[in-house]
Amino acid sequence: MLRTLESALADGVKKRELWAWAMYDFANSAYTTVVITAIYNAYFVAEIAGRASYATLAWTLALSCSYALIMLSAPALGRYADRARAKKRLLAIMTVACLLGTIGLTLAAPGQVVLALVLIVISNYAFGSGENLCAAFLPELAKPEAIGRVSGFGWSLGYLGGLFSLGLCLVFVGWAQSAGWAASAFVPVCLLITAACFGFGALPTFLLLKERGLRAEARANNESSWQSLQRSLAKLKQLPELRALLISIVASQAGIQTVIALAAVFAQEALGFKAQQTIMMLFVVNITAAIGAFAFGMLQDRVGHRRMLSVALMLWIVAIGVLAQSTSQTGFWIAANLAGLALGAAQSAGRALVGVLSPYAARAEFYALWGLAVKLGSIIGPVCYGLTEFLSGNNHRLAMWVTALFFVAGLLLLIPVRVAAGRERVAAVG
Repeated sequence: MLRTLESALADGVKKRELWAWAMYDFANSAYTTVVITAIYNAYFVAEIAGRASYATLAWTLALSCSYALIMLSAPALGRYADRARAKKRLLAIMTVACLLGTIGLTLAAPGQVVLALVLIVISNYAFGSGENLCAAFLPELAKPEAIGRVSGFGWSLGYLGGLFSLGLCLVFVGWAQSAGWAASAFVPVCLLITAACFGFGALPTFLLLKERGLRAEARANNESSWQSLQRSLAKLKQLPELRALLISIVASQAGIQTVIALAAVFAQEALGFKAQQTIMMLFVVNITAAIGAFAFGMLQDRVGHRRMLSVALMLWIVAIGVLAQSTSQTGFWIAANLAGLALGAAQSAGRALVGVLSPYAARAEFYALWGLAVKLGSIIGPVCYGLTEFLSGNNHRLAMWVTALFFVAGLLLLIPVRVAAGRERVAAVG
């Protein structure tokens, strides 16, 4: 596979660097798959919070708090990473923080809601900040005309990483349940498996990936996060296509991040899935997501990033419609696999399109804004779901219908994005 991507690499970039960069997607997928999507979220609602009426809302608020912290710090981190060429150093710090937070979650026993929520905020903040920094390497590795292929390769390998960690957990959980273990005993072991997969999987990134980019003129970086954010947003006035894309990403990611954070909760609370069934379902969904990321990534450079992103959002609308009205596990399986294809496609196309529409010398800074848009959506969507579920008396289906509206909005907001015009503006800005 790497051979077919060799022609997509920028001058001076070796195949092993592409592999090393993509391995971070492979590694960090262990965290988001096991902790945020498949196992710990449902465990928190059912066991840590004891299915209290506030449980789902508390989970979504904790995630939102971590995303808000990312939004506040991302512009300053991005500008510092650009100026000091410190992306890899900052990425290492965030990786260690996420690993420690994940391991710390093993200490939160049923009833220790506050401890669990604090550790989720810490670990998810580090994960999200690291995701932004990793994405900023993408335009340095790929030729502009092939950025979609490289992005798709990273996302597809990421889903394989999620499969690997989830598969290990699935095998362990099956054994543990047959041995009579309670969730409070086997979930902490799953967290340790997750931390091990993340830590060892990320080693190639730090050993083989080179720090590139243009070193900015040396000067003291004493701007606050708000000042950095204001400066970055001011630059967007010169890039209306990128601005429109980021607004669309806020809406679409509100829907995507809601499904990522709450699909397992919906499956168990609305449809009666057991823990092992939920893990198996999400294991299969990771396969379809990997297929979607790779296939759409290979196509988008030929047919257009914006067009493929639009198709992905249409798939999402269909998937959520099926999911919201499902009354059987069969319907949920169909919807989940449609969502998997759409997930891989949307994530790959969105990340690539940001790189296409951003000036080279400030890519980390604009990828920080991409991260900000994703995290803003990650606050809006899950909180809307949690509030809808809480105010409607635990009506998860109504909350899912509300989620569908975000994908409709994201599709409509994508209309003003004209990639050719955006590329011309990027060339003029430099």
